[in-house]
Amino acid sequence: MAVRFPLYVKSLYESAERVPQPQAQAIDAVVRSRLDGAMASPFTADSPLASSVMASPNLDERCAPVELIVLHYTGMPEEDPALARLCDAEAKVSSHYVVRESGEVVQLVAEEKRAWHAGVSCWRGASDINSRSIGIEIVNPGHDGGCPPYPDPQIAAVITLCRDILARNGLRRDQVLAHSDIAPTRKQDPGEWFPWARLAAEGVGLWVEPAPLDDAGAEAEAGEAAAFIGALAGYGYDITPADPPEVKAAVVAAFQRHFRPARVDGKVDRSSIETLRRLLAARQALTAGA
Repeated sequence: MAVRFPLYVKSLYESAERVPQPQAQAIDAVVRSRLDGAMASPFTADSPLASSVMASPNLDERCAPVELIVLHYTGMPEEDPALARLCDAEAKVSSHYVVRESGEVVQLVAEEKRAWHAGVSCWRGASDINSRSIGIEIVNPGHDGGCPPYPDPQIAAVITLCRDILARNGLRRDQVLAHSDIAPTRKQDPGEWFPWARLAAEGVGLWVEPAPLDDAGAEAEAGEAAAFIGALAGYGYDITPADPPEVKAAVVAAFQRHFRPARVDGKVDRSSIETLRRLLAARQALTAGA
């Protein structure tokens, strides 16, 4: 049975407040020793939440103002090699911040600079997301490492850091995205087990209660599926009606991974349609009250 609903997309403008700093831990000396001679010029941390600065050489100048915060997982088995790779000139990858499992925050690239974390990506029709975003790598081995839960101190630090960045950069709460949102055909991080609801409860990101799953898994009719694809594009995802089925499925899966994580299969079903309807309604309500 097809599910019909009105599709509408509006912007959400909401400022975040500053929050107290967590107690940071000292960074391991072994990481510093492995990076000797490979680090760029040091700088002053932008966030008071950063306990250490380890300047990565992997950066350049921004070509656009900051519009987004993009959350990643490191996808490596251990913390120290992940941090070292983000500071390795040969790896050609970096992020502005790393949040360790303990909750320690390390800054690698100054916020005014363009870190290399997003890759080929797009959101709301804009590319070069590296220029437009602040990247946060969250230490977690990811899908290849068995999808372990994110520790509570780590998530608390991510929330606090995001709220600080939102406030200092004048960003809206819905401008916090997953890497999989901006690069759905390439990336899955920070994963379907990432606690987006917890972040949203504290003003980081936009979230609604996902609609219950239909055990039958019935897919929408062609017209409803096309309307759903259009609504995803309106929300910000890089998708068009002309895209091949595999691209559409990847984008639908990215939406599910973030907003309906109980089933990530790339199929346009009742639950996905209703969840998107709720999401759009929530954004409309917040915009109207801004």
